[in-house]
Amino acid sequence: MDEANVRQKARAFIAKVDVSNIQEDLSPYVTAANAKVKKDELGEGESGYTITKPNGKHIITVNSLETNERQRFTICHEIAHIVLGLESSHEEVPSWSYAKRHPNEIACDTFAAELLMPYQLWLSAVPREEPSLELLQHMADLFGASFPAAASRFASLSDMPCAFVTMERGAVRYAARSTSLRQVGAWISPRSVIPTGSVAHRLRSSGTSTTETREVSQDLWFDNWEKGLDLWELSRHYARVDTTISLLWFDSEDLPEVEVNRFGARIEDDGGLPELTGELPWPGRNRRR
Repeated sequence: MDEANVRQKARAFIAKVDVSNIQEDLSPYVTAANAKVKKDELGEGESGYTITKPNGKHIITVNSLETNERQRFTICHEIAHIVLGLESSHEEVPSWSYAKRHPNEIACDTFAAELLMPYQLWLSAVPREEPSLELLQHMADLFGASFPAAASRFASLSDMPCAFVTMERGAVRYAARSTSLRQVGAWISPRSVIPTGSVAHRLRSSGTSTTETREVSQDLWFDNWEKGLDLWELSRHYARVDTTISLLWFDSEDLPEVEVNRFGARIEDDGGLPELTGELPWPGRNRRR
């Protein structure tokens, strides 16, 4: 099940629910999924799980020791398992980690983000201005979501060229891109090291939890990219879990004009055939007799 299909299913589920107060109350989702939520003290790194009773009722248990934002995301994640019919595969990998996570869990995270921050409500609420620490925190607070979740959502739904990158232990794990970046085949390779010269690299090297915004070269981040163009990078490092996130954006005017194939990959200009001039190239002066 690809990402686009997951988003489509999530939006179809949302369309049947009254989401007017979903920022405060997730119960319409819980009811629509034929579920009930209870809170319990679970082990460290265990955010929640679901048990289905013989009568078809689902009992979602969330870790009461985690933050309210984390509990809300867990509820939506467990609802995703129910609606999509995907088995859980949490194993020993923390729920916040992309490393070695099962595709089912990543799909349910995508579904959960759609539920937690419905795109129509998001678009009506997000300020029409460039991103900032204050703007992203405002959106996170408004939707009861974590800062990284709000930053990722901003990138995915932004009109401007924008990307959100999650990094763990010095390597890229996931990158969400705006439509304009996807259309030109902008690509940040998963499992690649954090690029030297980026804000993310500097913050991680400091070994402290901090946030910083400044300009860097676009080609630091995007593969096979035009040189000489800059972008803004807002980066935050979480030292305790060695996780770094970056929001990247720039003006549409600085978006390179490129062609992409049907798979979304950039088509490189290799010279190709000469431009047609309307003049026939034959017969030549040295025509054989």
